[in-house]
Amino acid sequence: MAAGPVIQYSGHKYFRHRLALSILSGKSVRIDKIRSEDKNLGLRDFEVSLLRLLEKVTNGTVIEISTTGTAILLKPGIIAGGYLVHDCPLSRSVGYFLEPIIMLAPFAKRPVQLTLRGITTDDNDFSADLMRTVTLPHLQLFGISEGLELRIKKRGAPPGGGGEVQLLCPIVKQVKTLNFVEPGKIKRIRGIAHAVRVNPQFSNRMIEAARSILNRYIPDIYIYSDVYKGEESGKSPGYALSLLAESTTSALFCSEATSKPGVAPEDIALQATRALLSEISKGGCIDQKHQSLVLLLMVLGSEDVGRCRMSQPTPRTIQFLRDVRDFFGTSFQIVSIEDPTNPNSADLLYSCYGTGHVNANRDLA
Repeated sequence: MAAGPVIQYSGHKYFRHRLALSILSGKSVRIDKIRSEDKNLGLRDFEVSLLRLLEKVTNGTVIEISTTGTAILLKPGIIAGGYLVHDCPLSRSVGYFLEPIIMLAPFAKRPVQLTLRGITTDDNDFSADLMRTVTLPHLQLFGISEGLELRIKKRGAPPGGGGEVQLLCPIVKQVKTLNFVEPGKIKRIRGIAHAVRVNPQFSNRMIEAARSILNRYIPDIYIYSDVYKGEESGKSPGYALSLLAESTTSALFCSEATSKPGVAPEDIALQATRALLSEISKGGCIDQKHQSLVLLLMVLGSEDVGRCRMSQPTPRTIQFLRDVRDFFGTSFQIVSIEDPTNPNSADLLYSCYGTGHVNANRDLA
């Protein structure tokens, strides 16, 4: 591949999505001034680990890190996929690593079978539960479904970890154009309350507390109690509640809360429940946590106009839209929606013309 212009950024923010955009677009990226003002300069262990994982997932990618660790240059190769195993550092959960991989995996040469070991649920990133029940179904909107699965083999709470998940992702030639403008009404709420190396009653206490609020709104609620024992429960005690609400048009909204020292399971459940109701109240067809993933797949869609109704963009989404324009030259038209049924709605319609991205890597054999 001929060396094209290098796209340049400063700072450690938005690190993951910039690396993913670089690999998908085939354009090199340079990021400098990474924590150059910090006492602890440069890349953190989880960022270096992510770079090593991207090297495993791709073939021919060249990554240069400066001696101080405050600058990196990534020259992308092809997304190879295949069978991979990666040990994640205990500073971030597996969700940190899965997010960019899920952006890349459908466009690999071979179907991805990735095993990640480490922490499966923490406060910073998506838990393995939300990845399985909410993130992967968003790929199905674009025709990526057959054989798509995330298996939680072992749970791992911080700080010791010891969890293990396996991502299975098929490859596609091209993703479908999205036209998702009807949010519908919430029809059911599902959840997973899990507890590891603590009293199994903790998960039941979280379920009862969540129901005490949710039962006022909707009858179709099922929260599954997931208690792991022995080897499969990881190395540290912990518990968490993940919730998702699904609408009549298959729009998904999610939230979660994880255990903290000295905080009762009931309070963790109330935190997750209020966060879910807050997310639903923002409206749209896609929850705010998944805006970037859906917008990216819209850009990669076939050469047609994709449309999606979402709530107001988060600061992360705004930066993502700017970065997409840098890598793919694609801009979105964003207009507000008048909703006669909900005069207070602040929903926006995001539309763009797909780039017609074709997976030229895939094995045709």
